[in-house]
Amino acid sequence: MDIREHIRGIPDFPKPGILFYDISTLIAHADAWQSAIDQLAEVVDPLHPDILAGVEARGFLIAAPLAIKLGLGLVMVRKAGKLPGKTISHEYDLEYGTDILEIQADAVRKGSRIALLDDLLATGGTMNGAAKLFEKVDADVVGSACIIELTFLRGREMLSHPFSSLVTYDQ
Repeated sequence: MDIREHIRGIPDFPKPGILFYDISTLIAHADAWQSAIDQLAEVVDPLHPDILAGVEARGFLIAAPLAIKLGLGLVMVRKAGKLPGKTISHEYDLEYGTDILEIQADAVRKGSRIALLDDLLATGGTMNGAAKLFEKVDADVVGSACIIELTFLRGREMLSHPFSSLVTYDQ
């Protein structure tokens, strides 16, 4: 199944000149959604992760069903202040400023093999920030995957681990 047919482009969102690739229509179509999860399983399973990490917030939607399919647990990578208990944080650069990602301090063990998941890779800043966060706790990011990759933004070049996407857009 060509899941691209189920991804909606919304012009001028969140601001003029931006074309937003919306996965809501993909998730709403049961067969297309199942196909996307099956395709992600094919690229993530060979990485032999111990646990999956979903990057806030649409990454949770992708990582949760994939974790069930692969028989793995799930760690949530959240924006600062969203997780209870002791957390580990990492500040990373954005195009215009910085942001902070966090995981709970007891979320992964040293040496755990992590596969990162999100809906879309654009400039790579958030995915790279998530990888750096797991490096802080001596976990091994074995790869990452997204449904969509905006290749013209060259985010893949920011990553030091294997990356896969199901659909690419060149503009």
